Amino acid sequence: MRSTTYTAAALSIAAISAPAAAQAFEQITTRDAFVAATSGRDLTRLGISVAVNPSGDIRGRAFGYPVTGAWNWQNGYFCRDLYWGNDPLGQNCQAVRIQGDTIRFISDQGTGRSADLTLK
Repeated sequence: MRSTTYTAAALSIAAISAPAAAQAFEQITTRDAFVAATSGRDLTRLGISVAVNPSGDIRGRAFGYPVTGAWNWQNGYFCRDLYWGNDPLGQNCQAVRIQGDTIRFISDQGTGRSADLTLK
């Protein structure tokens, strides 16, 4: 049986903290900056590969199951409604930070858990 809780945490888009790097992450505060960073690139991590498209949809796979959803930008946050297979992971507005090819999503408007993904 798939664990929705585990996947929600691992999937991110909100949950695994990475070690601090020497260079600081920069906050992405606008939709245009987010689209510029992610357009045409997949967000990846072991077992996860998703595309967050400028049109507002999210598509990909995580741990062998399809990932689908929608996103928009609200008040400086990436807000997504995500499904893993048929399991709803729910809505969440997240702070987004970037450092090179690493993009960090921090759940609950930047007060929750974080997940780092690689832009490929």
